[in-house]
Amino acid sequence: MEIVAQRPKSLRDVQFTYCPGCLHGVAHRLIAETMDEYGIRDNTMGIAPVGCSVFAYKFFDCDMAQAAHGRAPAVATGMKRARPDMVVFAYQGDGDLAAIGTAEIVHAANRGENITVFFVNNAIYGMTGGQMAPTTLPNMKTTTSPYGRDVNDIGYPIRVSELLNTLEAPYYIERVSLLSVPDTIKAKQAVKKALKYNIEGKGFTFVEFISTCPTNWGIDPNKSKDWAKENMLPYFKLGCFRDKEKDNGGK
Repeated sequence: MEIVAQRPKSLRDVQFTYCPGCLHGVAHRLIAETMDEYGIRDNTMGIAPVGCSVFAYKFFDCDMAQAAHGRAPAVATGMKRARPDMVVFAYQGDGDLAAIGTAEIVHAANRGENITVFFVNNAIYGMTGGQMAPTTLPNMKTTTSPYGRDVNDIGYPIRVSELLNTLEAPYYIERVSLLSVPDTIKAKQAVKKALKYNIEGKGFTFVEFISTCPTNWGIDPNKSKDWAKENMLPYFKLGCFRDKEKDNGGK
């Protein structure tokens, strides 16, 4: 018997335009399922970035806005302050968030804005041609580092979750993986927790997804997951870096 997964109501009935094997669709589904479960679709505003997920507004069936490259946290801040009754989230890639958008994410987190940021880390620029990103691993080859990332010249990859965890204000920060079914189930729990705290007005919440980019990595989609497990997870270690509710005994 064929089992067909039901599409979440918070996702439009349109085909994703992501490359084969891309995990953006998985992340989208986790967020949409959670919106359905909490019944917040009609009271949610999402901010789409510049990057592979630039057309996220075509996929999420909720109010959406488009931000300039890297500026999603700033737009989300304005939306939330203008409409504090709404649940506001930003959805960003590593080139978008960790390069041109570094100031926006750091200062939104430092202010403790009551928004949720979903951050997809696949260690490379996707839509714009496979260039080296701030998260590109040491010695990893890209179109702008054809001989591999030289940390003596370019510096080391930025661990965004750890960076934000140095700030006082963020309420919840966790890094999860989309590389296997068990990991994806755990990722769903992180999404639910981040949006729960958002709904409750607890403050800034942040979920980092470790993902893949088979097209720009030049690796078969299935093998790309193995590559990410072997190379990305040792550098970008999974785990919860901040959960103030847990730290405060559920308060």
